Amino acid sequence: MKNRVFIKGLSSHIGKTVAIAGWVSVRRDQGKMVFFDFRDMTGNVQGVVLTKSPALDAAKEVTVESAVQVGGVINKRPLKNVQADKQNGDIELQIESIEMLSKAQTLPFELGTELNLDTHLDNLPLTLRTQRSRDIFEMQSSILEAYRASLKRQHFTEFEAPALVGGDAEGGAAAFKVEYFKDTVAYLATSPQFYKQIMVGPFERAFTVAKIFRAEKSATTRHLSEATCLDFEMGFIESEREPMAILEKAIQDTVQAVAEQHADIFKRFNTSPPKIPGPPAGGIPILTLAEAHETLGVAPEPDMAPEHERGICEWAKKEKGSDFVFITRFPTAKRAFYTYEDPTEAPLSRGFDLLFRGLEINSGAQRIHDYDSLIGRMNERGLDPEKFAFYLQAFKYGMPPHGGSSTGLERFTARMLEIANVKEATAFPRDMTRIDTRLSE
Repeated sequence: MKNRVFIKGLSSHIGKTVAIAGWVSVRRDQGKMVFFDFRDMTGNVQGVVLTKSPALDAAKEVTVESAVQVGGVINKRPLKNVQADKQNGDIELQIESIEMLSKAQTLPFELGTELNLDTHLDNLPLTLRTQRSRDIFEMQSSILEAYRASLKRQHFTEFEAPALVGGDAEGGAAAFKVEYFKDTVAYLATSPQFYKQIMVGPFERAFTVAKIFRAEKSATTRHLSEATCLDFEMGFIESEREPMAILEKAIQDTVQAVAEQHADIFKRFNTSPPKIPGPPAGGIPILTLAEAHETLGVAPEPDMAPEHERGICEWAKKEKGSDFVFITRFPTAKRAFYTYEDPTEAPLSRGFDLLFRGLEINSGAQRIHDYDSLIGRMNERGLDPEKFAFYLQAFKYGMPPHGGSSTGLERFTARMLEIANVKEATAFPRDMTRIDTRLSE
């Protein structure tokens, strides 16, 4: 809008007439005066309509969440009214004009009040405007930016992975069918795995930010039917420890970036930036699956149960000063078919998980790179190599030892702010019970 000043810059306009545009967050009537809190994409400011203001009649019609354009003079607040810990807490907009751009109807509830999750999700077009939701997705945007930047500094090239695939990348049944293509059934991708492995061929180090879809019949605090994964793959490795080191650096860089940028958000969520030890402290602690179970004093299992993930993370924070912990050496039979197993390490694989504040946020591994070995593993798992012919071409023509990992963006965000349900860290969550609105029972 012409001559508009963003709210963040108002303090440099004291004594001047300005025009702002934004939403009404709060309206307070005090006698014949009306106080407003306005917000735009840069921040918040208080405005007041005095008793003799030419804007008084217009102000009477303004409702909370209306979109408005406001003109007035920026004044310094009296010292006794200064709110030092608040953005623009030392200034106030003396309102001389208000133009209603779009009047909001009466809200179904007061924004910012505590709601149950279903009510919050049922009303996302409104509740996404709350400070809490804006904080979550500003944090998520910064996580994504920092993670990308770290991988690029580590010489990875970004590519776009397809969401429509010819076969399920995990070789399983939890895929959504797409019946559109002539004489064949396609699927929504459960992973960009095959494509990032193929991209090792042209780039050696490749990553993608991909939508993935899982048709699992799961309605939990950690599952989504549609999610975003931060996936990378790298060639010419000796073991899974090299992709683990790349991932650790990306996590360290991301934590550092959000800690520097968003101290205010961590404070509002009553939490703190996660602890992640760097050199010379030894980095993120690494335990084998057997060591993790032994540490917890529980019977060996082929995977980590959710309560054991929480328990080992509590141990890592207390004993190692880390909110993160790697778990390695899972049974090969429990990992994806392309996971590498060195014959001297059988029946354990070179796979790993990264746990963060009680939740698995990442899974990775060294992959099988030999064509004949990959065919053999497919046959062992009852998979038809003919159905994977496109993928297998990469392994016929010089695929080096390689590996990588996949980080769930929504899970990463949720644990960063210690949000209990991953759906709240998803702007528009989809699961077996909801696509925007709740599905019928």
